[in-house]
Amino acid sequence: MKTLLLIAALLGSSFSYAAKTYQVTGPVLEVTDSKIVIEKGRDKWEIDRTADTKVMGELKVGEKVTIEYTMAAKSVEPKESKGMKKKK
Repeated sequence: MKTLLLIAALLGSSFSYAAKTYQVTGPVLEVTDSKIVIEKGRDKWEIDRTADTKVMGELKVGEKVTIEYTMAAKSVEPKESKGMKKKK
């Protein structure tokens, strides 16, 4: 029984969590090897493009595209809550 639990725990820990994916659609404003800029409403969305980015077809300025993306934290800086006091 303990062996089964250990195996289940090891198998469960070997799977990585996949980040939620999102989509944005709009006309392409700019395309480079490192980014794609599209217009969504009045906003410009600049999305990084990496070696892992899969492009089906040719990207052209003015063409309407749908981009699937994930969000990842670059850094996190905890902030003190208003109700907490600093310890001296």
